[in-house]
Amino acid sequence: MGDITLLDGGMGQELIARSGDAPTPLWATQVMIDHPGLVSQVHADYFAAGATVATVNSYAIHHDRLEKFGKDHLFAGLHAQALAEAEAARTAHGRGRIAGSLGPLGASYRADVLPEHRQAVALYREVAGILAPRVDLLLAETVASIGHARAVLEGAAGAGLPVWLSVTVDDEDGARLRSGEAVADLGPVAAEGGASAILANCSAPEAMADALRAFSGFGLPFGAYANGFQQITKDFLKDSPTVDVLHARPEMTPALYADFALGWVDMGATIVGGCCETTPAHIAEIARRLKAAGHRIV
Repeated sequence: MGDITLLDGGMGQELIARSGDAPTPLWATQVMIDHPGLVSQVHADYFAAGATVATVNSYAIHHDRLEKFGKDHLFAGLHAQALAEAEAARTAHGRGRIAGSLGPLGASYRADVLPEHRQAVALYREVAGILAPRVDLLLAETVASIGHARAVLEGAAGAGLPVWLSVTVDDEDGARLRSGEAVADLGPVAAEGGASAILANCSAPEAMADALRAFSGFGLPFGAYANGFQQITKDFLKDSPTVDVLHARPEMTPALYADFALGWVDMGATIVGGCCETTPAHIAEIARRLKAAGHRIV
């Protein structure tokens, strides 16, 4: 049995559920503005469930998101708040690591809205520079294309921290990125870009096995954290979407999700967790099952 890093679960959907607010295109960022301290409560619940990594709620704090709503002046302050809320939860828990989230530029799942390479690198470098002094690692999330992977790895390279590259794959063919490019083609990109681990996130649990089979040849620690959506709808791929056009899978219980996660571990994954529509209950069940199987959560 091995050592397994247990990530936290979904943040944005959990914030929407707990706040009771209607979703906006600013999503988890708007909830953090309107309900200070709620993010820290969610982090605390994930730590209590057994997670060993808290992912900073910085996923969508990008200039392109904020400028649309006249809030770009809050850019630095929102990052500071997101970091402080993660730090408060870790301090209260007494242990754990913090991952600085580098979310996609433009929109999730869409390779077509990535800025040109130099601009994307500069934008990622800015965010990585803000996060790096206060986190243990950088987590590049929901990377939808090979070009996206190159840009975020280059932007994060100067931060002096491990960078975990996490890609989003086709829900029906996990061997392909959302762009349609082959996951297997990420190997040289991850190596050249200095990635410390390779993951898949925010895709259907059923798609992850194909991605993991490709990852297993990269020579890096690998893993997965899937979402609990029924599907990524066309309405969500429009400009400035809201998450209420996505629907949770009612059958994706903690027990069923843990079945998937333990299957990934059986394939060699050493990093698992949850993405959108997974909750502290899902993470607690994974923790319970990992321990019962003789794994050590680190």
